[in-house]
Amino acid sequence: MVCTLRAFLEFCYLVRRNIITNSTLLEIEDAVTRFHQYCEIFKTTGIVPTFSLPRQHSVKHYIQQIRRFAAPNGLCSSITENKHIKAVKEPWRRSSHYKALGQMLLTNQRLDKLAATRADFTRRGMLSGTCLSAALDELCKFENGLHYTIVS
Repeated sequence: MVCTLRAFLEFCYLVRRNIITNSTLLEIEDAVTRFHQYCEIFKTTGIVPTFSLPRQHSVKHYIQQIRRFAAPNGLCSSITENKHIKAVKEPWRRSSHYKALGQMLLTNQRLDKLAATRADFTRRGMLSGTCLSAALDELCKFENGLHYTIVS
C-alpha cells in the first residue's frame, strides 16, 4: 500500500519539473505503471472495491500531453477546476435544469455585476463598518456640535 502512494508521489514530483527529458518521460511512465500495478492490492485485500485518488484519471494522459505541449511547469488543474465549479456547476444547481444554459449565463452575469459593485463600494469605503456604527458616528457628531444644518 505504501508502494502505491510512493509511485503516485514519484509521478507527481516528476511531472512538476520545469524541464522534462525523454529519460524523465520514461521515469514518469514507469511510475504510472507501478502505481496502477500497486493499486490492485487495495482491491485484492478487500479494503476498497475501487481505488481512486483525486485527478487519478488524468495520470494516464500526462505523458501524451507532455509530448504534445511540453512540460506543465507545475501547472495545477485545481485552478481551472475551481473556475469550472464557479462558472458551471453552481449556476447549474441554481437553474431549473430546463433550458439551463440561458439561466446559467444570466446567473454568471449577475454574479459578475455583484462582484464589480462590491469592489466599487469597497473602493469608495461604503462597506466599512455597519449601519449601526454609521448612525453612532452621526450621533456623536451631533452631540459634539459638529452637525451643521443648512438654513436658507
